[in-house]
Amino acid sequence: MKRLLIMIAYAGLCAAARASAPAVRTTPSYQQRMQWFADARFGVFIHWGIYSVDGITESWSFFDGDIPYDDYMKQLHGFTASHYDPQAWADLIRASGARYAVLTSKHHDGVALWPTQHGLNVVKDTPAHRDLVGPFVKALRKDDLKVGLYYSLIDWSYQDYPAHTKTDTRYRIEDDPARWNRFVTYYQDQVHDLTRRYHPDLYWFDGDWEHTPAQWHSKELRDWILAHNPDAIMNSRLAGWGDYGTPEQGVPIARPPYKYWELCLTMNNSWGWQPHDRHFKSVDQLIRILADTAGMGGNLLLDIGPRADGTIPGIEADTLRQIGQWLHRNGEAIYGTVAGLPKDYYAGDSTLSQDRKTLYLFIDGNPQGPVLVKGLTNRVGRAWVVGNGTILSPQRVGATLGNAPAPLYIDVPADTLDPQHVTAIALKLDGPIKLYRDTSKPTQLDPDEPTMRTAQSW
Repeated sequence: MKRLLIMIAYAGLCAAARASAPAVRTTPSYQQRMQWFADARFGVFIHWGIYSVDGITESWSFFDGDIPYDDYMKQLHGFTASHYDPQAWADLIRASGARYAVLTSKHHDGVALWPTQHGLNVVKDTPAHRDLVGPFVKALRKDDLKVGLYYSLIDWSYQDYPAHTKTDTRYRIEDDPARWNRFVTYYQDQVHDLTRRYHPDLYWFDGDWEHTPAQWHSKELRDWILAHNPDAIMNSRLAGWGDYGTPEQGVPIARPPYKYWELCLTMNNSWGWQPHDRHFKSVDQLIRILADTAGMGGNLLLDIGPRADGTIPGIEADTLRQIGQWLHRNGEAIYGTVAGLPKDYYAGDSTLSQDRKTLYLFIDGNPQGPVLVKGLTNRVGRAWVVGNGTILSPQRVGATLGNAPAPLYIDVPADTLDPQHVTAIALKLDGPIKLYRDTSKPTQLDPDEPTMRTAQSW
């Protein structure tokens, strides 16, 4: 009996020990880390720094010699952030329908928006006199948005960085490797500080083109980040050690060669606030670009440029709100989707649900007739206009040739189309999408036979 009691007590102690032991956290896989990003499809980029005081090009204006470096740095005295309202920023981003935001914590000019231990920052070097990153991070998380921080590896202002301007170089790495190593320690300490303070979901690096991965110690930094922030993702500009591709400005003609990718795009022609740049893209153009990007399995990261006082220009805020209104009606065709049909099956943009059982087609303007889908083997169980729920009646028209399915035509009444922007329609399929691919050799025509006669013989 005594032995039985001892065994029961021992078993109880073991159970208690197991219950009190900390749970072992499984390291997320690449796909698990990237899933929220793949589902998001739309984010907002924010370029904010001292360059917004005079409304000039960020960093490049002094590097390229457009203005002297000292004149560029005089903007430090005018950067007040006096009307900065991080919660209003976050609320606007949420209203836009974006699922994440990326803020420039430090551009190539080296002026950081948080209290860095070394180098220039707005806390000690501008009238703003406060951390501008932390409150925005907090506001984004309050609105359930993912946090991205842009960080330039380059620091053209820092004494230990080789390049100062296009024509002024402080030293060559091969001549003074110890000085370069001091810079590597400096920049990586800043990334470590960002990580410990703000725990970003996304690191948006830039400036890697000036040196090699080995010189940047890219792999070591990536390993450190994932050891301390295992759910984080990084863009491709860590000299080849990122997680996804980042084409810039130009909308790709074909899908970029990345599993995950993101197009970063300005609303006008400038990243930061430039009052004389009035070349704004229309809301309709931006929605078309969003549909085009999602149709190729990518994200759109759309940029805004606040003023030095922290206010966001009205045209940029209004554009974000209008995109949000469209996404409120049509979000199911964007969020959580995967790349759609090749353009030889549908002459427009399209996406698919993750289970590939719902096909979404985007229609620009009024098609002036039925929408055509070719090579779709599946039966369509139901079709509707996403923005208003109108039920549509797709029809197969024409004879088939061999196993090829007949073309599918969908009439979309004019009064059901979006009167201002892109219309999305949905086709519920009888299973995961199947497309017919004709691999047969074309019929060899007799050059002596009239074309019309040959066609009739089919």
